[in-house]
Order: sequence, then C-alpha cells, then structure tokens
Amino acid sequence: MDCFRPSLSNSWIYPTVILCLFGFFSMMRPSEPFLIPYLSEPSKNLTSAEITNEILPVWTYSYLALLLPVFVITDYVRYKPVIILQGISFIITWLLLLFGQGVKTMQVVEFFYGMVTATEVAYYAYIYSVVSPEHYQRVSGYCRSVTLVAYTAASVLAQLLVSLANLSYFYLNVISLASVCVAFLFSLFLPMPQKSMFFHAKPSKEMKSLSTSTVLEEPLKGEAPGCEEEKPTLETPTTAENLENGHLSSSKLKKVVLRVFVQWFQDLKECYASKRLFYWSLWWAFSTAGFNQILNYVQILWDYKAPSQDSVIYNGAVEALATFGGSVAAFAVGYVKVNWDLLGELALAIFSVVNAGSLFLMHYTPNIWACYAGYLIFKSSYMLLITIAAFQIAVNLSVERYALVFGINTFIALVIQTIMTVIIVDQRGLNLPISIQFLVYGSYFAVIAVIFLMRSIYIICSAKCQKEIQNPVTSRNPDGPPPEEPGNVVMSTQL
Repeated sequence: MDCFRPSLSNSWIYPTVILCLFGFFSMMRPSEPFLIPYLSEPSKNLTSAEITNEILPVWTYSYLALLLPVFVITDYVRYKPVIILQGISFIITWLLLLFGQGVKTMQVVEFFYGMVTATEVAYYAYIYSVVSPEHYQRVSGYCRSVTLVAYTAASVLAQLLVSLANLSYFYLNVISLASVCVAFLFSLFLPMPQKSMFFHAKPSKEMKSLSTSTVLEEPLKGEAPGCEEEKPTLETPTTAENLENGHLSSSKLKKVVLRVFVQWFQDLKECYASKRLFYWSLWWAFSTAGFNQILNYVQILWDYKAPSQDSVIYNGAVEALATFGGSVAAFAVGYVKVNWDLLGELALAIFSVVNAGSLFLMHYTPNIWACYAGYLIFKSSYMLLITIAAFQIAVNLSVERYALVFGINTFIALVIQTIMTVIIVDQRGLNLPISIQFLVYGSYFAVIAVIFLMRSIYIICSAKCQKEIQNPVTSRNPDGPPPEEPGNVVMSTQL
C-alpha cells in the first residue's frame, strides 16, 4: 500500500482529481445568489444603505491589500499552504455569515472573503508545479470547467430550494458551509509540490521548451523580443535546493528575493512593450474592474427593483443562465476564425457598447425581468470577450510570464475598482444610491467603447493604407517574388 501511494500521488491524475474536487465543493455555494436578501432579513436587520456603502466595499479594499503579498507568498510556500488557507477562510466566512450580527461582523466577513479571492491564485497556479507540461492545457481546462459547473449547479439548486421547497436563506448558507468544509478536507490531501514557477524553479528540458501557445507556430507580429520564449531559470539548482531546505541565510535570501523581483520587472517591461499585448491587457483591466463592480452590487439593484420581502425572486436561475450562456459563448469562440490583429479591438469596442447598453437598460427599466435580461447580456458578453482577451494575452508567453502578466492585470483592475468604490459607493465619497450607480457604470463602459472604437478605426485605416502602398509595388514588378505575408494574418482562436 505504501509503495502504491507515492506512485499514485506523483502521477498527474491524482493531484488533478483532488484539485478538481476542491474546486467543485469550494464553488458549490447555493447561498451566494441570495446573499443580499439573506442580509436584509429581520434576523440580520441590515439596511440596503449599510450593505451597499459600509459592508460590500470592504471586500474590494481587502482584496487589493492582500493580492500582491499573497501572490508572492503563494509561489514561495509552493501553493498547497495557500490553498489550505483559502479553505480555512471559506469556513470562517460562512460561520460568521451564519452566526454573526451587525455591520462590524459583516465587514469582517468581507475581509475574509477578500482573503478567499486573493488566495484563488494558488488554485490555478498549483497544477503547473505538479504535472508535466504536456498535460497543462487539458488539466487547466478541467480545473476551470469544474468551477463553472459547480457554480451553475449551486445556482440551480438554490433556486429550486427557494421556489419549490420554500427553504430559508439560512439553510442555504448551512449547505454552503458544509460544502466549503468538504473542500477544505480535500485540500489536505493535495501532494506538496517540489518546485514552483519563481522561487523554487528547477531547470528542465520540458520547461524550457514550454509555451502556453499551442495554436500558433510563429511569433505574432509586434511581440516584444523574448515574450515568445521561455526565460532562463531564475536560480541555480543549488540556490533552489537551499531555498527548499531552508539553508539560506537572511542576506542570501534577500538577494534571491531581489533577483526574483528584478526578473519580474524585466519580464513585464519586455512583454508590455508589445502594443498588442498592452492594449488587450488595458481592456482586460478596465473591463474586469467594471465587471467585478457589477457582480458585487447587482443583487442590491435587484432588491431595489423587486424587494425580496414582497415578491418572488429568481436570482439563482438568472445566475445559472448567465454563467451557462457565458460558457457557451466562450466555447463557441474556439470555432470562429477571425483576424484578431485587425478586428480584435473593433470587437472589444462593439461588445463594450453592448455592455454599456445592458447596464443602461438595468438602470432605466422599472421591470425586474428586463433588469434580469440586461444582466444576462452583460455577463455573457463579458465572459466571451475575456476568453478571447485571455488567449490573446497568453499566446506565445511562457507559463511564468503568463502568470505574472495576469497577476499584474488583476492588480491594476483592483486598483481601478477601488477608485470606483471610493468615489461612487463609499459613504466617504459620493455615496450614490444604487440606481444611479448603474448609470455611472453604463457610462464607464461607454467610455471604454469609444476609446477602442477610435483605436480600431486607426488600425483598420492603417492596414488599408499599407495594402494600397504594397499593391502598386506588386503591379510594377509582376515577375518578381510576391511580398512576404506575415504569418499571423488570419488565425483561429483555439481554447
């Protein structure tokens, strides 16, 4: 039995199954679509203003404060301890939700939920340290898909229990607590990685040849030098081994940490030098900030349009449909052949207009069903575009640079979201009512749409002028060799 267990743990199947089970049960939280109605119940006795202006902003602030330290610590301690910390934070969050009272306690709840979202990075990064590179794409797909399935299933279950069984919101939170406790137990069975992407990197032929792009065979035009290649290992094998065994003195450890930060800065400088990656990252950061803000406050708007005490609500069904619709749209992108270099930013502009229109609809309509429809459109279009953006950013980046760029993009999105929260929501800012907030968010996406529409017009006009310049040259030299075509003019997004 002892001989069998190590061989099982060292294969890619065992950690993948355990990680997927952790992901499923950590996302199987049927209470989430009905959080605001639960907090508004007489048992909690919280007003809409207290929830909006005093409680929910704490999540944004704690997430921002914890993200960068957690990102660094996650790699240093090799993922598993942070996944366990996430499981503990889940349990504390739901225990306080069930048995806590008052604004201060709910603010502590939001702090621990900020810890949950900040430590989420370990869930997605863990798999790269325990499976071989040829399994990365498949395992990443499993880990991401299982969370979507769990969230959808939890939303459907919640709606059925509320609508058909007339179950109290309190017991939805009990189910969520039981689920996250099971997730925590599974986190204990994860094998401890022997390496990580930065602090405990180990050179190998597989890692040197690895690229997250499995679609394009040639580097994209305009990419910064080095972004398409795996960077050298940050440490010598001796340093990596010493780090793992804890034999480094504090001065040597500081040098290693400084070397890692310098390497991060150089990598980011090279990657963001690519205009293409920079503009996709810019859209990603600004749109994600807006999306998180909508996700955080949409239940307040629904409760404003149709108070849960006076009407039947369908938050769970709407969340399930929105997640499913977004997943289908994201899946369909893989079968669409588009010249993203030429038309990508036009797509960003068009769908940003759609997002702005859906938010304006949610603001102006008095009908809760129209409000639900606006949210379905908004979430589905965002999930479609974020899938495209994720691929466009990650293509031809090594795993390390992929993680680093996405981490910085997330941090920038959080900074933008925090500024929005301080100005629009917080009681120390404008303290706007929820209906006016969504008018501001709609205007925010309209500004994003205008910026990328102007940028896309510039790109299309430049491409047209370049083509007109090349055509006379070709006609004057019909017997000569044709001009060299760039390798990335038309490509298919494979996800």
